[in-house]
Amino acid sequence: MEQYKAWKAKWIWKKRTDFASTEGNHELVYFRRSFAVPADGARLVVQVSADSRYRLYLNGESVSVGPCKGDRNTHHYETVDLTDRLRPGMNALAAKVLHFSVSEPFALGVGGPASIWRSNTGAFFLEGDLVDHNGCVIMSLDSGAEWLYLEDRALSFHPGELETLYVGGVERVDGAALPHGWEETRYDDRHWHNAMEIAAAYDDTYGQLTPWPLTPRPIPSLFEEERGFRSIAKMEGAQESVPVFYLLEKEDRQQSFQVAAGERFTIELDANELTTGYLRLALTGGRGSRIRILCAECYEDASESTIRRNKGVRDDASKGILLGEEDIYVVAGYGELAKNRCEIYEPFWFRTFRFVRLQVEAGEEPIVIERFLYRETGYPLEIKADFRSSDESFRRLWDISINTLKRCMHETYEDCPFYEQMQYAMDTRLQVLFTYHLSADDRLARKAMFDFHSSLLPNGMLQSRYPSLYPQVIPGFAAYWIMMVHDHYRYFADLELVRQYLPTMDAVLGWFERHLDERRIVGRMPPQYWSFVDWVEQWRDTAGVPTAGRKGPITVISMLYSAALQAAAELNSYAGRTATAEEYRQRSNSVNAAIRLHCWSENKRMFKDGPDSEEYSQHAQIWSVLSGTVRGAEARELMEATMQDKSLPFVSYAMAFFLFRALSETGLYEQSFALWDIWRRLADLNLTTWVEDPVSQRSDCHGWGATPLYEFPAEILGVKPDEPGFKRIRVSPRLGHLSWAEGTVATAAGPVYVKWELDGEGRFRLLVRGPKDVPVTVELPNGQTLTVSEANPFEIAIDMHLSGTPVG
Repeated sequence: MEQYKAWKAKWIWKKRTDFASTEGNHELVYFRRSFAVPADGARLVVQVSADSRYRLYLNGESVSVGPCKGDRNTHHYETVDLTDRLRPGMNALAAKVLHFSVSEPFALGVGGPASIWRSNTGAFFLEGDLVDHNGCVIMSLDSGAEWLYLEDRALSFHPGELETLYVGGVERVDGAALPHGWEETRYDDRHWHNAMEIAAAYDDTYGQLTPWPLTPRPIPSLFEEERGFRSIAKMEGAQESVPVFYLLEKEDRQQSFQVAAGERFTIELDANELTTGYLRLALTGGRGSRIRILCAECYEDASESTIRRNKGVRDDASKGILLGEEDIYVVAGYGELAKNRCEIYEPFWFRTFRFVRLQVEAGEEPIVIERFLYRETGYPLEIKADFRSSDESFRRLWDISINTLKRCMHETYEDCPFYEQMQYAMDTRLQVLFTYHLSADDRLARKAMFDFHSSLLPNGMLQSRYPSLYPQVIPGFAAYWIMMVHDHYRYFADLELVRQYLPTMDAVLGWFERHLDERRIVGRMPPQYWSFVDWVEQWRDTAGVPTAGRKGPITVISMLYSAALQAAAELNSYAGRTATAEEYRQRSNSVNAAIRLHCWSENKRMFKDGPDSEEYSQHAQIWSVLSGTVRGAEARELMEATMQDKSLPFVSYAMAFFLFRALSETGLYEQSFALWDIWRRLADLNLTTWVEDPVSQRSDCHGWGATPLYEFPAEILGVKPDEPGFKRIRVSPRLGHLSWAEGTVATAAGPVYVKWELDGEGRFRLLVRGPKDVPVTVELPNGQTLTVSEANPFEIAIDMHLSGTPVG
């Protein structure tokens, strides 16, 4: 992810003597640079970055947003080709740069977004030359003292109250103090100031580093697409002529409506699904009017607390209320003074919502609402997979899962876009797998693996969420990161990536090894670490930690360590470190033996949640299988007992993924089909994304719940890598209660199409179309295995009631 470049531009900022901003005192600064383009045109490619965030404009048009999230040692820049947007004559580059204040220790809310790194000063960087058609430089546009700046006096931030504090709060804006039109060419900037050069991009003599070690953006830019709201959920204070410009088609958006002086108007709009986007409000008149914009995930009843919500049917506006944070904008009345140009308000950061409440309190003069739209934004995920089956409800689960994943993908994977926008290792491992099956795109996954690698603490432990200004450790999540790297090798066979992270794996596994107690199981965790396992009702009072942890070690953590050792052993073998691989296998065997000795109950015939406790859960049984602590018939018997014992704490939506894996590994996958009722019940509440957990009902969008994106392609259609990188493909369909299923699965080798059906007479027919000349191993439902080495497609039909001999 490194690139070495002889930079010419300087980091610039506003003039001041004290670089250390006070807590909560975020700074917004506007920059401009005007330049002339010859009549016959020119070429302009720029590299741009900032501390902490920027939006770059050319001639009033937004052309780049960034920088991509990084940390102190990896500061990203974007490369933008502006050639096609240049026009003969005067042009203007303009940047809005928001610097979040430093907060040590980090203060939620007032500290700004916890996932966005910042130094103790704001900074803007742009490098680019305007060149003619012969490649000769017309002029340099590098950031330096020639750039002009204006400090914003209109914007302040409110931290909010609904546990959205990790996102950094909402805005309070005085429209009269904004420099409206500042990003356009014709704007008069004679009252602006020359920027101050605060640092070179690098020290080419002594190797001293700036706070911004520039690194190319490793992922594509986020998309932005204009959207309108789909319907009006509720309205107050409106006349019959309330417009339809909020809705559907662009031509309808030309309509506007007026709120009379002194009146109040409220409208609640439905985007039809939970989404992420930049809200944009266009106004004329209405000087002194107050606009409130509230974003919410759903309608709900009054909550018990900020983390214990009362949610039912999510779009029932007749019974519920909207809970969220409000951006507040005081209108300048600018539109009337600007010869039919609208006054625009757009919050700096994207918002997450399904429903938006717009409240207008008109001042002493009427105000006209011209437009209220949003630009949907997110990672440009190209969906190449599809799934359909005889169970129509599965299609709904598939679609909701896709929307869930999309809303949790921006510059990192995210746990929830509404509340935190933080990248957690456990969540991310699942989201990465979902992405592989949907698109075979590993760019965001590669960034995630690097991010967590970059979070390594001196003691060998990884942070559980990263990038983050608010460090947190969940020891088990470091094991999930190792599994994430292992997953990537299975799907892409990138050995160089594996070699890059082997030292980090060694450090993590060394940390666990040093924390083994005299029994050779992972001992009690340091009190400052969070031993989270899963959100289940029985563990609510212990914040998702098995209550056995009050008495001693937690069994699942030892099992996670063992599973991580096995994953690392495989990767070391692939990388040629055979001695290390063998050491890790021996360590895993040793830990598994200790677990069987100290955590197994002969009376219960199950693994205890801790060696010093008589408490049990599904989780310990699941991970005993996935860690290899039990195998074969013993593992199958244990999972059968686990599914039958209704007294055990049941896994949540996230950990259900691992329950599915344990059932698959023990030959009991058919029992998983009944579990989809959990997701069906959520869909019946008109959710358009999957919820965080069954305990708090906090977030309505959590990426780890999109389990159908793995189960339907990998198990029901049965497409998995039979060799790393899909150099051989395995197709082993799971039938369950279905009579047919079909779909396409994205792989690194190319798309794989599978269609199977079971007729009323027991004849099973399978069609597979895969990448040409890639061998395919087919495991039929009766257990027979066939290998097809010739070019695809091929078709197999067997009679399930007979010997299993292929019919055709």
